[in-house]
Amino acid sequence: MVTKYAFLFPGQGAQFPGMGVDLYEASPAAKECLDTVSEIAGEDVLALLRDSPADVLSRSDRSQLAITAVSLTVAAVLKEKGIEPSACAGFSLGEFPALCVSGVLSFADTVRVVKQRGEIMQRVCDSIAARSAGRVPGMAAVIGLPPETVLRICADIDGVFAANMNSVRQTVVSGTADGLDAVEAAFKEAGARRVVRLAVAGPFHSPLMQEAADAFEQVIADVEFRDPVAALFSNVSGKQVASGAEAKASAVRHLVQSVLWTSEEKALAEFAAADAGSTWRFLEPGPGKVLAGLWKDTEFGAEHPVSPCCSFENITAL
Repeated sequence: MVTKYAFLFPGQGAQFPGMGVDLYEASPAAKECLDTVSEIAGEDVLALLRDSPADVLSRSDRSQLAITAVSLTVAAVLKEKGIEPSACAGFSLGEFPALCVSGVLSFADTVRVVKQRGEIMQRVCDSIAARSAGRVPGMAAVIGLPPETVLRICADIDGVFAANMNSVRQTVVSGTADGLDAVEAAFKEAGARRVVRLAVAGPFHSPLMQEAADAFEQVIADVEFRDPVAALFSNVSGKQVASGAEAKASAVRHLVQSVLWTSEEKALAEFAAADAGSTWRFLEPGPGKVLAGLWKDTEFGAEHPVSPCCSFENITAL
């Protein structure tokens, strides 16, 4: 049987200081990739990865470029080993390296677009914080409630939105400070095991980010989005992407709509299962192993695990 690969790219929050540096030091392909990212971005991305403390690296205007650089670098090292994807998906920010590797965006456009996206989101989050007098919108992870229950409760409370459909056991919500206070009590009353406020700069993947979506739409107005050459799956629809035009529209909607990750995982798994003549392997090219953990929560996770690829050691072990 032919072995095919699906790449699942992680999103913001997966970053850590020093990520990707071992790849740069060990692989010519990694060095070339990161050096090219630096040239396009107009800054020393290796220094960003190597020298930034966690609090700096967590800012949207730093983390988005850094995570995308590492994800593209891992993909370059995998390609050097003869491993290229037949299918791609990305969680939140991770959709952009997925767009690149699937052939929708050029490498240079991916770097430029992601850098501007991170700057826009950070600027909007800073503006929200300045206007909120300490009552800053944000996000919270709801653990131990079915997604359907989370959606029902959010529908009854103003200013709260389901943002990330992570797994059958975890949903992330975005909202105003007052909305999050109110919905936290409702979730606990409904039987949530925990409600954890996230250390993020703003209410991502919700209508509260409309200002960022409007600005980002102008950024990508003249950027070419080609039809994918590898199967590509969308956070916005939870399904396979049919065209570059769809991918472009989704890139804007992505900022204000939920990440339908559980639907996307199911669509990807069904796509691979329908390919009876191939053996599929699922990889997480980028920092951390968050998506490997979420995939494990699915009904197909035990049979087809996701292998993290966040270090040169991980990749050489494949």
